[in-house]
Amino acid sequence: MHILGIDPGTGILGFGVIDVAPNSKATLLDAGVIRTPVKHPDAERLLIIYDELKQVIQELKPDVMAVEKLFFAQNVTTAMTVAQARGVVLLLGMKHNMKIFEYTPLQIKQALTGYGRADKKQMQEMVRVVLGLTTVPTPDDCADALATAICHSMQRQPNT
Repeated sequence: MHILGIDPGTGILGFGVIDVAPNSKATLLDAGVIRTPVKHPDAERLLIIYDELKQVIQELKPDVMAVEKLFFAQNVTTAMTVAQARGVVLLLGMKHNMKIFEYTPLQIKQALTGYGRADKKQMQEMVRVVLGLTTVPTPDDCADALATAICHSMQRQPNT
């Protein structure tokens, strides 16, 4: 099963695709980020996210999508733009007939480290270990997307 993990963002959107076969460890298929120009209008930035993520989906053909849920305590403007990017992501998942699963940052941290308040470095190291990588994936958005995909692989029931 191919799982597409997404760390939503408008300026930088992280993605990671892992393969999880029954009774075997997760392996990395591809990971990276989609960057959009800060000075461009939101509509143009969302189109870039749509086009580039669509290409990733068409090339790697993930079966399911795992998306990090939004959590913003302060900046409403940032929350709004990230929510727009999240909408594009969810739309693409549905257009490609993927089941979509959403996880809070707390759920992702607990799944990977067993501790809901794990810091970035702990999370990145667990992504590296779980996927058998020699180095931590960078940038942070990429590692976060992979963590989301790994979280789903640990939470999922057969065929989800």
